[in-house]
Amino acid sequence: MSRKVLTLLGLALILGGCLALAYREISYKKREKVLEIGSLEASVDREKRIPIPGYAAWGMVAGGVVLILAGARRPA
Repeated sequence: MSRKVLTLLGLALILGGCLALAYREISYKKREKVLEIGSLEASVDREKRIPIPGYAAWGMVAGGVVLILAGARRPA
């Protein structure tokens, strides 16, 4: 891979890791049916959360640093 590609991937990983450290979880809403009688339907929106472990976020930051350093050491 070229230096630019490694550097951009490294920066993207660092940015993603910092965002994961800042927010700690991803939340989204899911619509679920709770009642269905004939043509009558009732549904509810439930908020779901996916926790992001700290070690995964720090791993992303470390991987980004490694990619940036690998890109810097690679000859042009």
